[in-house]
Amino acid sequence: MNLHLQKIKSFKSLQRCYYNQSHSSHSLTSATNLVFQDAPHLFDKMPQTHSSNSNHNHLLFEYARTNNNVKALKHFLQIRCLGLPVNGASFSCVLKICGSLCDQIIGKQIHCDCIKYGFVEDVSVGTSLIDMYTKTEGVWIAEKVFDEMPDRNVVSWTSMLTGYSLTGLHDRAVELFLQMQVEGVKPNPFTFATVLGVLADSGAVVKGMQVHTMVVKYGFEMTTYVCNSLISMYSKSGMIRRAKAVFDGMEVRDAVSWNGMIAGLVTNGHDSIALDLFHKMRVYGVKLTQAIFVTMLKVCANIKEIVFTKQIHSFVSRNGMESDDNIRTALMVSYTKCCEMDETLKLFSTMKGVNNVVTWTAMIGGLIQNREINKAVSLYCQMCSEGVKPNEFTYSTLVAAHPTISVFQIHAQSIKTNYESATSVGTALLDVYMKIGNYNDAIKVFEHVEEKDIVTWSAILAGYAQLGDADRAVGVFRQLANDGVRPNEYTFSSILNACASPMAAIEHGKQFHAGAIKENYSNTLCVSSALVTMYSKRGNIESANKVFERQTERDLVSWNSMVSGYAQHGFGKKALEIFEQMRQENIEMDDITFIGVITACTHAGLVNEGERYFNMMVNDLKIDPTSEHYSCMVDLYSRAGLLEKAVAFINAMPFPAGATIWRSLLAACRVHKNLEIGQLAGDKLMSLKPQDSAAYVLLSNLYATAGNWKERSKVRMLMDERNVKKEAGYSWIEIKNKTYSFVAGDTSHSLSDLIYSKLKELGLRLRDAGYLPDVSYVLHDVEDEHKEDILFGHSERLAVAFGLISTPPGTLLQIVKNLRVCGDCHTVFKLISKIEEREIVVRDSNRFHHFKDGACSCGEYW
Repeated sequence: MNLHLQKIKSFKSLQRCYYNQSHSSHSLTSATNLVFQDAPHLFDKMPQTHSSNSNHNHLLFEYARTNNNVKALKHFLQIRCLGLPVNGASFSCVLKICGSLCDQIIGKQIHCDCIKYGFVEDVSVGTSLIDMYTKTEGVWIAEKVFDEMPDRNVVSWTSMLTGYSLTGLHDRAVELFLQMQVEGVKPNPFTFATVLGVLADSGAVVKGMQVHTMVVKYGFEMTTYVCNSLISMYSKSGMIRRAKAVFDGMEVRDAVSWNGMIAGLVTNGHDSIALDLFHKMRVYGVKLTQAIFVTMLKVCANIKEIVFTKQIHSFVSRNGMESDDNIRTALMVSYTKCCEMDETLKLFSTMKGVNNVVTWTAMIGGLIQNREINKAVSLYCQMCSEGVKPNEFTYSTLVAAHPTISVFQIHAQSIKTNYESATSVGTALLDVYMKIGNYNDAIKVFEHVEEKDIVTWSAILAGYAQLGDADRAVGVFRQLANDGVRPNEYTFSSILNACASPMAAIEHGKQFHAGAIKENYSNTLCVSSALVTMYSKRGNIESANKVFERQTERDLVSWNSMVSGYAQHGFGKKALEIFEQMRQENIEMDDITFIGVITACTHAGLVNEGERYFNMMVNDLKIDPTSEHYSCMVDLYSRAGLLEKAVAFINAMPFPAGATIWRSLLAACRVHKNLEIGQLAGDKLMSLKPQDSAAYVLLSNLYATAGNWKERSKVRMLMDERNVKKEAGYSWIEIKNKTYSFVAGDTSHSLSDLIYSKLKELGLRLRDAGYLPDVSYVLHDVEDEHKEDILFGHSERLAVAFGLISTPPGTLLQIVKNLRVCGDCHTVFKLISKIEEREIVVRDSNRFHHFKDGACSCGEYW
């Protein structure tokens, strides 16, 4: 610290002296004495004949060459104080020194001298001025100097490019490079290295490839540092094969080449190849630096390679590198990922006195990752008690400790320390709020984040997807695009998951699929898996299968989505084929896999197969069945009419049956007209969920089917007494990106007359085709003629009629209904698909129905 203060005082003395010398000749002696009272009298030992201008400059250049910048600056001031002549080379040299010392004050004073003595038009002086200003946060002054230079060489252009690059002005840098081409200035290797770095940072890989062709054209494709920049650009753009091709084609590779290539492989997920290349690097005898060990420790963390981690730890310890902050942090992360928390704590304990907020945060994060939450909280408290102030990454890490530490407490602390608007903190808070269902606070946090990165945007999209709010998710995606943010694979994955919502516009999902193809993300695992899920949930199982078949890599989400998708669409055998393919490829299955498999058996009426798969899950794979698995098994027996077996299965369950199980049984009793078991299921369901209208409606419908209108009336009266409202039946259809909803007997639509006219026309054609209304589905004690009128106005029929009059012939119609589709409407849709030559897909509360050529995919088993 004392040395630092001395340097500051020295710089201030230099600044004052230079100013005084420039403005008053009377201060010459005092200035000299002030600055050089403790400086070596270098010229006292030199013969007078050697105290020439060239010798003074030679010593100045020698100081600069050996990085004795402060001595060089003092020497230059002595030259000026003694009134010795200086030339452009002297000014150029000392300006570069000011840039290295980040001293713009003296730099500006020397700039004034350059103007005063007419050296500002010197190309080397102008270039050094640009260099000095860009290194001292004066890029706009540098730009003015550049614009006013009468003559510029390639070094001047490259210096200005470097200035733009250092200050993040990537667009200006690209514009300047293009201007350079227009003015016919031939780039040198440093120019190409600089502009390639700019293009890499801005993600402009297409322009980067064009610059690559220029590199070849000018014959610099073998220049080491140009190749290093190409490797970096291609690696950052995810084009690792091109990066490797550049690396393999290099004649001379330095440590930066090897480090850059290995780091690129790691960044792009090729850990094993990176490991092989590191071994080759050692065989070739390339010097190992701190940077390469940090990269290799990342590999160890990714693949959980504890042996190699310990070998690296041993090597860096023997070679005095263990004290490097980056290496220590990387070691801690690697030990943590390998679940070696004892080693991590041991390493952390040896860093007492040198620990900073980075190492504390890494240690806290490691404990949280290994589920040692209480230890992490204790360590955080210890960190605060030792006076180490948390930073934004500490808070974003600590959020993962929720609920041991309340997210509200962390949020409050981040506000207190002014970190709430930090990107990492805001994103972490947003994610947790979304997961706990606190959407209002999540949105507020999102709005407070000042610099939203792509992770922040993806997090809010994922939250809306979880909420099923497709409209808001689409709005956020548009805002993202308008703000010039380029979506990545996780952004597309999140928006596609939002489009899987039943109320999302079908065309939106297709548009985002097209966007993912355009951005070259459609084949990434998370996007392709989201596409499979989205298409299967939106009624397009064929497109889901096409995406699935094109996947070069599949995760469990993809497999489960196809199994569940085929099951929900009524293609039980296809679902089981996918499951058997999973078994052949030794894919590790989970509980969700078997929910899909048993559901497939349920919808296909495959009772024996369903039992076999349930037993396989429990006995062979040792997966503990959840309430959802038991619900699927009860549904399997109930739909098949094995109601007594379903009751026995419920009684043998290890925990009390929930509402979903009794609801499935009650619905089946309605279909199979079993009043006794139906009453049992109804009573159980009403006791568990007294405000759930489904229990009362299903039980009253069961009584109505049996013709017991008195008991039906009692159930309806009980509904009124308990103030239970029946859920209204709605049907939705999407036409030209707009969703229209209908209720039974709806006349609110502007085309209502045309809709009912179409229904009348269909009614005549249906009767000619042999259709007779099944009035047993009207559970009201009224005349049959009135029952036919009620069937005529069902919401799903209104939606189909509207679709028929609003779309060209042959267009597929997709309808969503919030309740189970009416049995009579099911018959009507089969006939309409034949007489209108249309494919109709209906998604009701249970499954998908694909109506085509007079048949349904459910095979009448639903």
